[in-house]
Amino acid sequence: MPNKRDFKKYADALGASVVEEMMVSYYNVEGADRKAIAGAVGKVLEAIEDAKNKSNVFFERGVKSFADHKEYAKAKHEFFRALFNNIETEFGAKIDEAVKEFNAALPESYKAAQKEIANA
Repeated sequence: MPNKRDFKKYADALGASVVEEMMVSYYNVEGADRKAIAGAVGKVLEAIEDAKNKSNVFFERGVKSFADHKEYAKAKHEFFRALFNNIETEFGAKIDEAVKEFNAALPESYKAAQKEIANA
């Protein structure tokens, strides 16, 4: 991710998209376990908030800690790259867990119908 602002927008957009799909099923799929879907939605919202909070980090070392500005810029870039890769991996795992919980809440008849539509 290029910077904090873009990462936060990414987390919001991805999370909102997942929550939207879950809520459509919550209200429109007969036989769906609404309590489980609500729990999955909560997990997605927690994942979004956690990812955004973890991205509120600053590079604590100043330019004077390095031989020159080039070394400082390189170290800062590597720090944020590692940070955001870690946060993004954790965020993705939490979203995947919530989606699995959501899929388990859908009735088998609905899943079969969706597979038929996808294969048509």
